[in-house]
Amino acid sequence: MPVEVTWWGHATATVRDSDVTVLTDPLFARRLAHLRRRRGALPPPAAAVADVTLVSHLHADHLHLPSLARLGAGSRLVVPAGAGAAVPGLRRVAAARRLRVTEVAPGDEVRVGEVLIRAVPAAHDGRRLPYGRRRAPALGYVVHGETTTYFAGDTGLFDDMAAVVGPCDVALLPVGGWGPYLGHGHLDARRAAQALARLEARSAVPVHYGTYWPIGMDAVRPHEFHSPGDDFVRHAGELAPDAAVHLLGHGDTALLEAAR
Repeated sequence: MPVEVTWWGHATATVRDSDVTVLTDPLFARRLAHLRRRRGALPPPAAAVADVTLVSHLHADHLHLPSLARLGAGSRLVVPAGAGAAVPGLRRVAAARRLRVTEVAPGDEVRVGEVLIRAVPAAHDGRRLPYGRRRAPALGYVVHGETTTYFAGDTGLFDDMAAVVGPCDVALLPVGGWGPYLGHGHLDARRAAQALARLEARSAVPVHYGTYWPIGMDAVRPHEFHSPGDDFVRHAGELAPDAAVHLLGHGDTALLEAAR
């Protein structure tokens, strides 16, 4: 049975495998601080319905408390180890929604139905900037069901990426950001294609681009907002020609097969 991947914008996606619905880094906001959603309608209420929600790291565009407050009462939430201490509001949201919170570090595993979710490291700042100094590990997640899907969260390239992720069929890779400059600990379109080549995944879905943009910067290097998805397709064709890249619009779904 193929895995079903729906991209809602930014790093928010739904992965359906083995009758388990996995939601990644939910961000259901028109505006976040200085960022404004410039493309794609807000995800519908159904997007917040999941058997398990994964949060990759503590930055507010990935651990967004108002979006977590939309999760179904009593649902499962997986966050980096130390998130509860670093983000006190997370405890309040979890109590109000009766969320079952599991904190994980790289190597930890969580089973949900027929799916096994393994936390893996990411090369990214894990602090809840700019609010405090408490750290939690930035993570990616590998979802093992009938298909193996890697959700990278936010990360830069790192030497043992392929080894820690292991064989995967589908890679959800960040290819852009939310501003015209990407600093250390991020993938741009070319570095994401290099990651895809290392991972040797059969399919890839680019995420984390073309959704949010700083208010007042509409005229500043607008190609940085529009182009990362297409650039990733081009670079992947050069660096990982055997992989199929699925360039999704906001709310679009792809059905992806496991390697035989």
